[in-house]
Amino acid sequence: MARLTRRHLIGAAALALPATARAQGAQGAEDYPNRPVRAVVPSPPGGPPDLILRAIAPRMSAALGQPVVTENRPGAGGVIGTSYVARQPADGYTWLFTTASHVNTPPFNPNVNFDPIGDFTHVTLAVQNFGQALVVHPSVQATTLAELIALAKREPGRLTYANAGNGTASHIPAELMKSMAGVDVLSIPYRGVAEAVADLLSGRVDMFFVGTNVALEHVRAGRLRAIALTGARRWKGMPEVPTMQEGGIAGFNVVNWFGLWMPAGAPAAIVRKVHAAVATAVADPEVMRQFDTQGLQGIAMPPAEFQGFVADQARLAQEIGRRVNSAPAR
Repeated sequence: MARLTRRHLIGAAALALPATARAQGAQGAEDYPNRPVRAVVPSPPGGPPDLILRAIAPRMSAALGQPVVTENRPGAGGVIGTSYVARQPADGYTWLFTTASHVNTPPFNPNVNFDPIGDFTHVTLAVQNFGQALVVHPSVQATTLAELIALAKREPGRLTYANAGNGTASHIPAELMKSMAGVDVLSIPYRGVAEAVADLLSGRVDMFFVGTNVALEHVRAGRLRAIALTGARRWKGMPEVPTMQEGGIAGFNVVNWFGLWMPAGAPAAIVRKVHAAVATAVADPEVMRQFDTQGLQGIAMPPAEFQGFVADQARLAQEIGRRVNSAPAR
């Protein structure tokens, strides 16, 4: 989602828990952590959040003095893993590491059984990209966004896009493109990014909005063609690839971000320790080098600022959901 002006809109009441729950969560804050920590990724292995977490987890483990263990709990577009974390004790030993889909999914999925704001303690926006890459299979007869839109208009409903889950960074920009450009492209659902990329490479689906860290090697090898980036500016790793705005869709600006949460009521002292560990990890020179080559940047936004950011993003997601859901069928 596009970065907005940061406003601190979450009041204490929105995140409040009964005193007993807060007291239980506060136990052990001084010597935290004294055992391994689970970092739940609510999507399959091999996707962007999984790869990013595995890159920074060793540095977080070193900073905290205990292992940070990645645990993938995919399903239902991230709902299964996210709701699982929301139900865990607020003791700092279960984290949620996921994408902007944390706030983007609810407007598109009536089965969401968690509150992305009130059910969680907001620890940090860890990493952000420069936008998703719109990539197509080489068999698609289009080399520019204008040509792709023209092709979609000539043959409504024939072109397909891979959807790794409603509300994800593959779904939001695709539906916005359809709405803003007035085209009919068929959504093909997938359980995660890795599965979607596999079908795109084989030609079973025509296009996909995917992180540049995933797209880059396939584009360089000629297995996929990059059409545009969804952010407001070009990325130096693909300097020849224009933005969606440059391609003709004015005002198009969508970036993906990756954040870390705990169940609501986690002690402030623990939150500060984990935020500091993330900040140390993303500032590691090797991690920074790796991120730079993949179109990522470490942020480590402080918890209070992250609360306001998430509130802004949730409101924007609701606005986009209303826009997409109210668009006439084509």
